[in-house]
Amino acid sequence: MDEARMWSGVEQGRLRLADLLDGLSPEDWERQSLCEGWRVRDVAAHLEGNARFGVRDWFREAVRARGNFNRMVADSGRRLGAEPTTEIVANLRKYAGSRRVPPAPGAGADSTIMDVLTHTQDIALALGYKPEIPPEDAVAGLGSLWKLRFPFNPRKRLAGLRLVAEDADWAVGAGPEITGPAAGFLLLLTNRPAAHEHLKGPGLEVAARM
Repeated sequence: MDEARMWSGVEQGRLRLADLLDGLSPEDWERQSLCEGWRVRDVAAHLEGNARFGVRDWFREAVRARGNFNRMVADSGRRLGAEPTTEIVANLRKYAGSRRVPPAPGAGADSTIMDVLTHTQDIALALGYKPEIPPEDAVAGLGSLWKLRFPFNPRKRLAGLRLVAEDADWAVGAGPEITGPAAGFLLLLTNRPAAHEHLKGPGLEVAARM
């Protein structure tokens, strides 16, 4: 998938998420997401912050976090999560077409579509919804994840397994197979336990021990 198509997928993913968020109750916004330590509102705010933050914004966040990238991402998500939910949704729509990326090595269209689609599942699945994740967009995100060393390093962590998407042209590795939708592999490669509810195959038990 070319870069322009990836950014189009990012925009559509943000808009779909905004539509989902529009229908949530106040209690839903406070629910824990699949992203450990983040409520639904924190995850949504993280995504809208990534879309609208510029260099100065990220510099300010980095200073607050004393240069620790993980702390910067975690703290900024929780701080932005304190915004009114109407503002979070409005910003997600307003900046849906943004091509801004966080100051991380290799950040681009592929890492952004991965972030949007993975976090969309963090929100939707935690609330009992099945989100729309186009398989071809998920594959673009998987391409970013598979080459990522930090923080998940899935190529090393899942070495010795064969991962095969059933709804898209994506397969990696060799060994006992894990199969399922491409969206499910976004969860597996980012080490979400919920991945095991959406995938199957003899390699799944092995992956659970990794």
